[in-house]
Amino acid sequence: FFPLAAEFCCGFFVILMLGKLWFLAVLYLLWLYFDWETPCTGGRRSQWVRSWTVWKYFREYFPIHLIKTSDLSPNHNYLFGFHPHGVLVAGAFGNFCTGPSFKNLFPGLTPYLHIMPIWFSCPFFREYVMSAGMVSASKESVSYVLNNEGGGHASIIVIGGAEEALNAHPGSLTLNILKRKGFIKMALKHGAHLVPVFSFGENELFKQVANPKGSRLRKVQEKLQKIMGFALPLFHARGVFQYSFGLIPYRQPIHTVVGSPIPVKRNLHPTTEEIDQLHAMYLQKLRQLFEEHKRNYGIPDHKSLIFE
Repeated sequence: FFPLAAEFCCGFFVILMLGKLWFLAVLYLLWLYFDWETPCTGGRRSQWVRSWTVWKYFREYFPIHLIKTSDLSPNHNYLFGFHPHGVLVAGAFGNFCTGPSFKNLFPGLTPYLHIMPIWFSCPFFREYVMSAGMVSASKESVSYVLNNEGGGHASIIVIGGAEEALNAHPGSLTLNILKRKGFIKMALKHGAHLVPVFSFGENELFKQVANPKGSRLRKVQEKLQKIMGFALPLFHARGVFQYSFGLIPYRQPIHTVVGSPIPVKRNLHPTTEEIDQLHAMYLQKLRQLFEEHKRNYGIPDHKSLIFE
């Protein structure tokens, strides 16, 4: 969906450049030059955009719910690890970029959803995603959010990234996390408390063409991901008036459960051992969060998370 929206915006920009309104495109390029660093410095959110009525219908379609398990003091900064990526990342967008749920459950905290920097190079599209509260996933951007001395900021990072989208099959519980330790290092450097988040139902929204590891399709997808920076899962779901085929996601409830914080002391120069130790603790808390809540959301007792 992001690629389609970005492509539309880029196409519109090209039309401006080639049409009679070319001077507007030139003015926008000038604006882009001076505004280039904004996605790395907290973005430019708009409460008006975040409160559009369309997002209410978006959340109710599935529906999307945010579940709180512990209070989070606004005197600290937090780094939320969101799992799994899924195809749409609907739980992250619906809960952290739209609606009043987060503000009501966690008063005093401002959420920042970090996405790949490539999206902020797309004309016009960058303005939209920033207005929704999204910022770059670069190190500079995460540092900017977590450097807030008064606390009250929450960085939301989809840990599995684009690679994990290729595992987004219904029933899949495989997370790409064992080699992903950069977020741990960032939490240590800024003393940001770590919060595991698991979004039940995220992988149930679409069916994906079979692409087991080692298959020809998977190799092509992984190669394209390395070139373009984002994954291209071949997915389908339902249509507007029928349920057999289409690109509209299935109506499956999404329950995004926010776990308890893991206190982190600031450490400007963490060692490899310290990073590994905190990473192992994070994995333990994430697994514990999943096990405690899986029965509430239709996950059989014999199923558990798989870390890769």
